[in-house]
Amino acid sequence: MAKQIYLAVDMGASNGRHVAGQFDGQKLEPLEVHRFDNIPVRMAGRMYWDLPRLWSEICRGLAQARQQFGDRLVSVGIDTWGVDFALLGEKDELLGLPYHYRDVRTDGAMERAFEIVPRDAIFRHTGLQFIPINSLYQIFAFREAYPALFSAARSLLMMPDLFHWLLTGIKSNEWTDATTTQLFDPTRQDWSTELCRAFGIPRELFQPVSPPGTTLGPLTPEVRQETGIGSLNVVLPGTHDTASAVMSVPSSEPPSDTPNWCYISSGTWSLMGVETAHPVLSEDCLALNFTNEGGVGGTTRLLKNISGLWILQECRRVWTQSGESIDWEECLRWGAEAPSHVSLINPDDPAFVAPADMPAAIADFCRRTGQPVPADRGAVVRCALESLALKYHEVLLSLEKLIGARIHTIHIVGGGSQNELLSQMAADACGREVIAGPVEATAVGNLLMQLVAAGEVASIAEARQLVKASFPVKRYEPAENESWDEAYSRFRQMTA
Repeated sequence: MAKQIYLAVDMGASNGRHVAGQFDGQKLEPLEVHRFDNIPVRMAGRMYWDLPRLWSEICRGLAQARQQFGDRLVSVGIDTWGVDFALLGEKDELLGLPYHYRDVRTDGAMERAFEIVPRDAIFRHTGLQFIPINSLYQIFAFREAYPALFSAARSLLMMPDLFHWLLTGIKSNEWTDATTTQLFDPTRQDWSTELCRAFGIPRELFQPVSPPGTTLGPLTPEVRQETGIGSLNVVLPGTHDTASAVMSVPSSEPPSDTPNWCYISSGTWSLMGVETAHPVLSEDCLALNFTNEGGVGGTTRLLKNISGLWILQECRRVWTQSGESIDWEECLRWGAEAPSHVSLINPDDPAFVAPADMPAAIADFCRRTGQPVPADRGAVVRCALESLALKYHEVLLSLEKLIGARIHTIHIVGGGSQNELLSQMAADACGREVIAGPVEATAVGNLLMQLVAAGEVASIAEARQLVKASFPVKRYEPAENESWDEAYSRFRQMTA
């Protein structure tokens, strides 16, 4: 019998992919069907999602999957990052292109929001960390700037919900993405009426929350005609990409409030946290600025957002602007050959959010903090990666404080798990075993949830055992190295 095919559309920070999953009852085999750029558009001083092009690419990938797999296609689900959204009007017309979270319109919005509802009160209602890109501050800034347009809104759909609506005509707010908005109450498991009222956000904009694994419905006739697909269900994965990535962690430990492992979903961002059975809403969690986001299976992802490989990606972009070809292997070789622990940066310093010249921003930071300026590209790479590993150590200690237990293993999943230099640095800096893989974590987690929804896999626990059977991982043991302790002391002076 021909293997059935499940299709994940995974939209990351720079590109999107259609990944087909073949399941034979024992192993899951992912196959890339279509890849496309996911680059924001800058117009008139603003930054937007390139929505019309992205929608055409989604349909093109569906058509290619239809040509390749025919009627073996069972379902499709879309994931992307959280916080961004679209507004629909009375007749479901789009009220403009959705803004990208890196747009500058939210500058100062979080601080202005605190004048309406204090920081600690917002945390009590949501359990979320405070970063200016959260949906609450994006909505607040939109309402301030465009009150007439905002008043015309009748629905708010997070970006994966928007694409699922375009596929099916059915509106939903999927749970894992809803929890990234800072408008969702994790205790009551519903939208926060109090915060909506305080910020003048109509509660009616939001849909009832749907959990991962929900079968939303079939494709619309319009999409079927455009793609040539006769029958295909749309199934909600963990639509927030980190939720899907964490589902692919190959751990056999059941969810608890004192887990012995943590994860790092490693890419442009590093999302580092633990999976707990319940949200952690303590004063320590507020003080440490950790976040409680929804995970698959009703769990909570207690985590910290870290500016991950973004810094190195931007360095490489600057170095290649003159036309020079530099691949990742070359960058990492430079870093491996450079002296260790010479200069350090705080990866989350505002100077590194969106500078025009990242290497120059690193040099400026080192000068400001009385450190040697990196002498060459290798020194820049070494500085960026060592600083990121030390940030992992800082977050690890905070996680252990919040859950009151020691974490023994760090799982690194996603594209960054291929970075062997960083994985070994993480093991050395944190003094913990690191297990790296799977690489295609988000797409795999998306596919796994569709398998669970179809009854092909009985549970999330069984799905994680399938990850172990299907994908290789690499283990890194920490080396005894006192220089990391000394480097961490210096690092803490910059971040405390």
